[in-house]
Amino acid sequence: MIDLHTHSSVSDGTDPPERIVELAAEAGCSAVALTDHDSLAGTGEARDRAEQLGIRFVPGCEISCHPVAVGGVHVLVYFVEDDGGPLVEELGRLRNDRHERNLALAERLAALGVPVTYDMAVAEAGTESGVGRPHFAAAMVAVGAAASVEDAFDRYLANGGPAYVPKARLSGPDVARLARASGGVAVLAHPYSTGLEGPELARLVGELAGAGFAGIEATYGRYSPRQRQELGNLARRFDLVATGGSDYHGTIKPDLRVGTGQGDLKVPDSVLAELEARRPGG
Repeated sequence: MIDLHTHSSVSDGTDPPERIVELAAEAGCSAVALTDHDSLAGTGEARDRAEQLGIRFVPGCEISCHPVAVGGVHVLVYFVEDDGGPLVEELGRLRNDRHERNLALAERLAALGVPVTYDMAVAEAGTESGVGRPHFAAAMVAVGAAASVEDAFDRYLANGGPAYVPKARLSGPDVARLARASGGVAVLAHPYSTGLEGPELARLVGELAGAGFAGIEATYGRYSPRQRQELGNLARRFDLVATGGSDYHGTIKPDLRVGTGQGDLKVPDSVLAELEARRPGG
């Protein structure tokens, strides 16, 4: 059993990178990937802890791409190291944009009369580099401006909401190209979050497969057996690896656990070997 989708405090999770590995080992995983948003900064700490515990570590990240529908496209990249290369350079530019976006978000909230500052969001995140919308949402809950994180998103922070600030995005094919140039592979994350289903989703998956994607996340923490089966069928149709993971975020998504998701997640070890075979030169 493996988990190829987790987030730490380096981005919008609540646990440090090494704790992600500990939770994976406790769940009985043979391997775990850390896939923080736009960052590989936690991979060193996670790898060190994985070596101590005898569990395989897979370096990765998650990148938001140009929206093709309501939900946009998120891409998971695996096997890329934080030691240079075209993808790492692009991630640096994306993080700089994220910082500017967070400052603009704080200004937008102030203009709306919400008593939450950038520094308050940083305090929620623990580090300035990890700040994102969930931390602004948590700060809103702390000051009584929202009943819950979900309420904060529904009324202010969701895409198109009054406090929403768009960010720089690559295209899916761009990410696939950068991933391959850096020795990695690209996978479509939680495909139904695109807002597409049926023929429209199949069209997108086919386009991404043609652009060099290695897989799609079929066994996702919050998906039903029917949804997982449908995505597995798409993977076979377009010769993609059917990957999977919990999308663990700690207390940000309290219903999801490393390795097991909502309790019924089980991604087989063979998936990792299939992904490795899709690496450049694999």
